[in-house]
Amino acid sequence: MNRLCLVFLLSCALVGCASTSPPVVLSPYPALHDELFTSYEAFPVETEEEVFYLSPEAKAFVDRATIISGGSAHHKSVKKLVSAIFDHSEMGLLYRNNANSTADTTFNNRAANCLSLSIMTYAMAQHAGFEAKFYEVDIPEYWTRREGFSFLNGHINLRVGISKDPTVMNIGPSFADVDFDPQMLRNHFPRINLTKKRILAMFYNNKGADALIANSYTRAYSYFRAAAVLAPELEQSWVNLGVLYRMVGEFDYAQQSYDYALNLNENNLTAWENLAILHRHKGEMDRADEIKVMVDFRRKSNPFYHFILGEQALEEGRYEEALTFYQRALRLDNTRHEVVFGMSKVYYALGDISSAERFLKRAVLLAPNEQDEHRYTSKLSSLANNET
Repeated sequence: MNRLCLVFLLSCALVGCASTSPPVVLSPYPALHDELFTSYEAFPVETEEEVFYLSPEAKAFVDRATIISGGSAHHKSVKKLVSAIFDHSEMGLLYRNNANSTADTTFNNRAANCLSLSIMTYAMAQHAGFEAKFYEVDIPEYWTRREGFSFLNGHINLRVGISKDPTVMNIGPSFADVDFDPQMLRNHFPRINLTKKRILAMFYNNKGADALIANSYTRAYSYFRAAAVLAPELEQSWVNLGVLYRMVGEFDYAQQSYDYALNLNENNLTAWENLAILHRHKGEMDRADEIKVMVDFRRKSNPFYHFILGEQALEEGRYEEALTFYQRALRLDNTRHEVVFGMSKVYYALGDISSAERFLKRAVLLAPNEQDEHRYTSKLSSLANNET
């Protein structure tokens, strides 16, 4: 099992409070080991300018989307920009979990996760002369599965507001929030204002995770290293460095990296869980079991914890176990479309087509956006066709 800490999520909200945690100064990065990846500089990371760059075509889109029809170039609308990003007749942006892309690539591909959406929208807001602020939402632990890895997803947001430039006059609401999942805006989770530097470090962290699952270990190190140097207080990058070190057999360095993350936050359960995995690889079963019991106890009330265990069991063909995990998740929260869809998948695997169809219909009703609704509807149609 591999646990990675990422900062993209199934949705993006854009509101927040204005407090920030003081930076943690730890020197001189004892968990960085360039000697293991001597050619890492052959994989340069994107600069801040490259990450937030917009092409002339993207800027022209912003101009069309913000300037009020019949008004001057100084009369602009925040709401009109945000609406155009999701309007199918304009940009029609779609959610894609692994779309860890720069602002201009996101614009060209018309697909984003919450981090890349926030990066692109920030760049657009800046071009339009609007104010924009990044936020991190303190959501419960939430995982997704991808290519044998479990990803702990964070939640990054943006709020676009009116300009302080007196020459720019906003028409309509003074701010607009962007969200792939409107439910996130209604849940009122605590939010923390983030700096642009922190966002850039999170981007590097996500790109490192992409490289890691592609077995490009030196490239992964280059990105994780860049994230750690730019924002040493970012726990995710140290945890992911630990995963990388373990995967290349450097157990002592992996321990060092997890310890570094736990020094930043002793309640980082993903660091603890990966530490347990490391102890198991080292044959230290008692210590591994001790940590696992602690982590399981603290996560037992989280429906997504049981959900991701169900996803793993389903992938490995342990269908009865998967069903038990999904049922536990459903008892804790019966409103999540992912859990309901998991129930449909496992019943299909068990040959109970009637139950699979019943839960798939529920997933359609719970889908938070058109993209997921279409996905579930298509699967429902395929299921019906297979029955006839």
